[in-house]
Amino acid sequence: FGSRAQLVRTARFCVGGLGSQVKRSAAMGRMYGKGKGMSSSALPYRRKPPTWVKMKPEDVCDHICKLAKKGLAPSQIGVTLRDSFGIPQVGNVTGSKILRILKTNGLAPTLPEDLYFLIKKAVSIRKHLDK
Repeated sequence: FGSRAQLVRTARFCVGGLGSQVKRSAAMGRMYGKGKGMSSSALPYRRKPPTWVKMKPEDVCDHICKLAKKGLAPSQIGVTLRDSFGIPQVGNVTGSKILRILKTNGLAPTLPEDLYFLIKKAVSIRKHLDK
């Protein structure tokens, strides 16, 4: 943060700005209920590709490289392959993850994807606070 005034303003906004209006509980979970929930997607136990996947690993790698050249992030590439081409898990089909395939072809992003989006969010928050 730049100046002391900006730091104080940000701290007030984060700590006490909305605290009086919204009731927060100590335990994480549902906002209006007792449950915390354990539900999540589970990967299949078998590490082999499903029998209905007909694409060869080389074709999948080619598609990954094409999508990376278009500017898609690794997670977006996975979603596109899942939704458009019917590939449930790239690692099961090719034997290596999307980011490793991109690194071997020299197409990996310079920043890790999660760090990039954290920086992007911080920039947008800073822009909002400067208004």
